[in-house]
Amino acid sequence: MAAKEFKAESKRLLDLMIHSIYTHKEIFLRELISNASDAVDKLYFRSLTDDSVALKKDDFCIRISVDRDARTLTISDNGIGMSKEDLEENLGTIAKSGSFEFKKEHEKTDDVDVIGQFGVGFYSAFMVASKVTVVSRAFGTQDAWCWESEGAEGYTVTPCEKATAGTEITLVIKPDTEEEHYDEFLDENRLAGIVKKYSDYIRYPIRMLREKRRPIEGTDKDEQGNFKMPEYETYTEDETLNSMVPLWKRAKSDVSDEEEAAFYQEKFGDWNKPAKVIRSKTEGTATYTAMLFIPSRAPFNYYTKEYEKGLQLYASGVLIMDKCADLLPDYFSFVRGLVDSQDLSLNISREMLQHDHQLRLIRTTLERKIKNDLSAWLKNDRSAYEEFFKNFGLQLKVGCYEAYGANKEHLQDLLLFYSAKKESMVTLREYVDAMPEDQKYIYYAAGESTEKLSKLPAAENILDKGFDILYLTQDVDEFALQMIREYDKKEFRNISGNDLGLESETEKEEIEAANEAHKELFAAMKEALGDKVAEVKLSQRLKSHPVCLSTSGALSIEMEKVLNNMPTGEKVSSRKILEINKNHKVFASLEKAFAAGDKEKVAAYTNLLYAQALLIEGLPIEDPVAYANEVCELMQ
Repeated sequence: MAAKEFKAESKRLLDLMIHSIYTHKEIFLRELISNASDAVDKLYFRSLTDDSVALKKDDFCIRISVDRDARTLTISDNGIGMSKEDLEENLGTIAKSGSFEFKKEHEKTDDVDVIGQFGVGFYSAFMVASKVTVVSRAFGTQDAWCWESEGAEGYTVTPCEKATAGTEITLVIKPDTEEEHYDEFLDENRLAGIVKKYSDYIRYPIRMLREKRRPIEGTDKDEQGNFKMPEYETYTEDETLNSMVPLWKRAKSDVSDEEEAAFYQEKFGDWNKPAKVIRSKTEGTATYTAMLFIPSRAPFNYYTKEYEKGLQLYASGVLIMDKCADLLPDYFSFVRGLVDSQDLSLNISREMLQHDHQLRLIRTTLERKIKNDLSAWLKNDRSAYEEFFKNFGLQLKVGCYEAYGANKEHLQDLLLFYSAKKESMVTLREYVDAMPEDQKYIYYAAGESTEKLSKLPAAENILDKGFDILYLTQDVDEFALQMIREYDKKEFRNISGNDLGLESETEKEEIEAANEAHKELFAAMKEALGDKVAEVKLSQRLKSHPVCLSTSGALSIEMEKVLNNMPTGEKVSSRKILEINKNHKVFASLEKAFAAGDKEKVAAYTNLLYAQALLIEGLPIEDPVAYANEVCELMQ
């Protein structure tokens, strides 16, 4: 029989299908199983209203069989089947989807959810097969037909025999080449793995006869009753490869915590149980079901470039993407889980999403759900939330800082910082609610550790006034707060900043007058330091310490350290001010040396004080040897 040519420039289109559309060859099995599932769905849907369909839901199945000698792989189903006309229409015309037509006809029916959309998935078989044979018998008919093709050259349709309704697709697998390994698609274990990966939640059983080994009973002991290695026998078992009912489609009340934990551990390869499970289901404009997990520990590579964010994406229970990054913002990249939707706009290969309005709706809804659940977690289980924050709080802070603070209001109430007064973690809301009436600003200090920050000279005066200080110990902390700028109309102020807003107008006038009175001394000290500082002045923040550094402008000392440690090579410098405590004995020594006209001693004292201020701030001394020598000279 002469082969019929494919319609609609099909040779070129089929060649494109085989070589360009699909990224991974294993996808073909997903596509053929999805087609079989659609065929079963159609007959099952018919059985709901047609008593002539003698099959119940439990009678339907999809079967995979392998013949290694013949190099054939067969996928069969007992679904609706196809007539000669159906074969011509659906397989003879590329991109003609019978499932899509069926879906349009029954789009308001919940009992059935077919997968196919484009009518191209079937042809993915030619990526691995040199020949494809389809034997099908439409339900309600006695005639069976055989569709056969070796690729783009065309196909034949001939009558044949088939005992029952349904479809049987047989692939002759290509021989191995130096570049391609096709034998893997004749390996039962490999096929079972592909089914588990992509089609685990097809709602009909996918069965395959698998060859297995087991010990022969009674061969594990010798004649004297001593244990020995048993003899083994080979047997065949008809195994169901898929789970069928996804955990996320079961009611939450029907799923135990243990089941959720086991699902997470198996699905995402984590030894630990999840810290939290988030369930989300919406219907309407963006219809989807989501099951999300927050890990109890950050993955070892989480804060590296190697980490890939994203949720598993399913379309009607069929895996489409293993990591769909577009469903999560970066600041929630720690979330793992999956989204299942029947209405996604996929590309023709169903390997990726088209960026459309619906995708954005799903993302927006997921963001809101995650944020609300984290807020409830913070409120209802504080200790568990604080443990979560140890692992992933940095990412939330980065989220406040990134995109010029676009997400700060969305995230700021999820942040925790160490409170100097409470000696525990607090939220910004808790800090503000505990502020005395006369406190104008939210004070913070940035540094390596809470222990070191508690010893900063600038902290003493603020704490004595009864004001709290937030201790920031992560590099991003101060950048995040500067981007947030204010909380509940309260500005953030670095305790090392130039203006802390602690002085009354009278106190300001007094310190200005004192600075004016000692301006010649401070000019001499400024001359000794050169451009290391922008100014030398008396301090209003110091109580018992002799000296400290403050800054003016947006760049603080701690930010300077962070930026200078980055691999860009560019160095920045904050505008530093050397502040002197006029009530300390050191200042009296400075005054005495200046009054005696001992410029060298004034310069030596100044350099020592500056070096001490640097050490207090955790900054390096330019010349440690010179510093040591000056200390020794003063001790003589």
